[in-house]
Amino acid sequence: MVNDDPLSILRRNGASGATVIELDGPVTLRNLFALQDELRSTEPCGTTILDFTKVPYMDSAGIGAIVNHFVHCQKCGCKMIAAGVNNRVLELFKLTRVNTVIGLTASVEEAEAQA
Repeated sequence: MVNDDPLSILRRNGASGATVIELDGPVTLRNLFALQDELRSTEPCGTTILDFTKVPYMDSAGIGAIVNHFVHCQKCGCKMIAAGVNNRVLELFKLTRVNTVIGLTASVEEAEAQA
């Protein structure tokens, strides 16, 4: 099954001072380059919150991009949190054991409280 839904990416400053990157659409190989460009243009300092609230699904390429950004944040001494991950995406996080290294919260507000 091929889905050509686009991925919209919006960066904003959160109430806590964290950088919130709102993702809207599937995080897949097709959308990977736009996501990587956005993550690379984000200077990790403090906390980056990836808002997955509107992400219906993600493939292995998407999880790779998320892990790469997490590693980059760690090297810079910064924090990254994934917020609002649905059950389908959470299963991929569990399958790849990413949930054991990346902080997950139920909402952006909860993530900002941890920032």
